[in-house]
Amino acid sequence: MSMDFNFFMNDIVRQARQEIVSAGYKELTTAAEVDEALQQKGTTLVMINSVCGCAGGVARPAAAHALHYDKRPDHVVTVFAGQDKEATEKARSYFTGYPPSSPSFAILKDGKICSMVERHQIEGYDPASVVSKLQKEFDQYCEEV
Repeated sequence: MSMDFNFFMNDIVRQARQEIVSAGYKELTTAAEVDEALQQKGTTLVMINSVCGCAGGVARPAAAHALHYDKRPDHVVTVFAGQDKEATEKARSYFTGYPPSSPSFAILKDGKICSMVERHQIEGYDPASVVSKLQKEFDQYCEEV
């Protein structure tokens, strides 16, 4: 029974990872990769991925669709909470003033946190509402492409 559950969970994690990578996000799995990515010049959107059913099922499509906009972050990356613990912990160290939240989105500019769309702003909403929240943040912090 537990072997079937582990197989099922691994499949869910694999699908959740693939959905974000297919949308154009670079997956970061180590603390060193996080430091390198988050210290880049420009704006960076970090998607903190999660297998959480309700919120994750809203956040992943929103992550993909939000990028189809006139203003976008220079870089889009993702860490996976509960899976890549070292990378997630390192990413959260950049989110000064915000409690751990997954799934969630952080916008950084030149390595400094600007804003977050936290789980409570995702859970219970539809993907279009979250896309709108993200794009309002893009309007404030990102340049036109």
